[in-house]
Amino acid sequence: MVSVSSSIARPSSLRLHPLPATRFPPVASKCFFHCAASGTTTRVCELKIWMLERLKWQKNIRTHGWEKKPRMLQVQDSVEETTSNSEVAESSPPNVQPIIPKVLECSTESSSSSASGNSVDRAPSLCIAVVGATGELARNKIFPALFALYYSGFLPENVGIFGYSRKDLSDEDLRNIVAATLTCRVDHHENCGDKLDAFLDRTYHINGGFNNKDGMKKLNRRMEQIEGEHEANRIFYLSVPQEALLDVSVSLADNSQTKRGWNRIIIEKPFGFDALSSYKLTQCFLSKFQEKQLYRIDHRLGKDLIENITVLRFSNLVFEPLWSRTYIKNVQVILSEECGMEAQGRYFGHYGVIRDIVHSHILQTIALFAMEPPVSLDGEDIRNEKVKVLRSIRKLNLNDVVLGQVEIRIQFHHVPGNLYRERISHNIDLTTNELILRDQPDEAILLKVNNKVPGLGLQLDASELNLLYRDKYDVEVPDSYEHLLLDVIDGDTHLFMRSDELEAAWNILTPILDKIEENKVVPELYETGGRGPVGAYYLGANHGVRWADD
Repeated sequence: MVSVSSSIARPSSLRLHPLPATRFPPVASKCFFHCAASGTTTRVCELKIWMLERLKWQKNIRTHGWEKKPRMLQVQDSVEETTSNSEVAESSPPNVQPIIPKVLECSTESSSSSASGNSVDRAPSLCIAVVGATGELARNKIFPALFALYYSGFLPENVGIFGYSRKDLSDEDLRNIVAATLTCRVDHHENCGDKLDAFLDRTYHINGGFNNKDGMKKLNRRMEQIEGEHEANRIFYLSVPQEALLDVSVSLADNSQTKRGWNRIIIEKPFGFDALSSYKLTQCFLSKFQEKQLYRIDHRLGKDLIENITVLRFSNLVFEPLWSRTYIKNVQVILSEECGMEAQGRYFGHYGVIRDIVHSHILQTIALFAMEPPVSLDGEDIRNEKVKVLRSIRKLNLNDVVLGQVEIRIQFHHVPGNLYRERISHNIDLTTNELILRDQPDEAILLKVNNKVPGLGLQLDASELNLLYRDKYDVEVPDSYEHLLLDVIDGDTHLFMRSDELEAAWNILTPILDKIEENKVVPELYETGGRGPVGAYYLGANHGVRWADD
């Protein structure tokens, strides 16, 4: 069951339609739908070993930072390959060819040559441009995340941070703006002042309009000054209003890409307003960039909770045999926020909770939960499995949706033939096990099991086997933007939506959004700070389940 309830958005009674029960049971939802994935579970021991080795490999690389990291294949996102892609510009989703898993990629340690033709054993430079550098998102999230990565050693010393905006600012002006929001990690603080000064010294401002060819050329020249004649990679973070996105991307593609390394483009949601607008936006991007250059970012997908879904499933033998409709009764994805609508961003009121949160975060969470085991942990293999789940979701009706507003709970079926059910006439729900993955306020993994109460007689009680992160790990949890930006640098795509995923998600939601508009559905009012609209409880009752947050 998927539960998305909110005290912030105006709830409209949306409900989603049950899917064919194949591998998973119908998924109900306060704001969302009944989801199922097709196919049967295949237990592949080799995959588990591969994942564990993969996780160990990534940990070793990230622990030592940029300099110790084996060199990736630098040509994979090169501008020299980005003229046009007829195969991805067609109406059907692109057929993305499998990419060599990163472990194999990184085993290639041959030195690359600089533009001058001399073989130089020098790490490639990295330039990161934040377009829309004076906006709230850039000031409060992007620049602090970049500094946290630099402070922790995940950015190279030959890095350049560029802020691009329409304001007439000097480098020093931008540094003063950025410095006001930067802090060092609570669990480190060594050489904080020195690191801060070094980061700001590498920060520059470029003045230019969103569709200004001269501004983008000036950005390119400043980057080249940092890069010299050596191998160079670039990341462009488009933190701009949606109406400016196309102008920025076209101007950037024509004037600011490097030919001596890869170019990667980070795009902030929303990714269109409906299926048609999203399709047009996608075609524009694919006319200028390759699919593998595009990183559509949703900061909620950078939470450790999301990464824990796949780790929990595929690295713990105890869960995989149970990960099917035979044992799982329902799945609930609950996103509850105390803040008001004004805290969700300026476009939230126009786009709404479905386009903003359900389209990317909720659907991606469901896809990661319901997908079949991927061939490998390569981003493309994971995205291939996610899109299969999204395409398997059946058409929704108005009776299947209740608006709402992330906690994941997996309720298992009652134990069949449980010997204790006949001897205990009360609290029959004690025999239902529950797995909980909680992100906030206290990150945790909890498993509810039944046990005997100490003493004479036979009385059962439900207890929690818990892993509370704050008790187990005495470290500061990185912000989700840090996680996702590091994934972009590493070329890890599995938490970013591919064009065919985007299309599949809109094909689920656009018809129901149209029906809401056509039928002028009146939102069900409820008290601010309450548990959501009453209709959500009727939805749960229709499927014989109780909401986990009751």
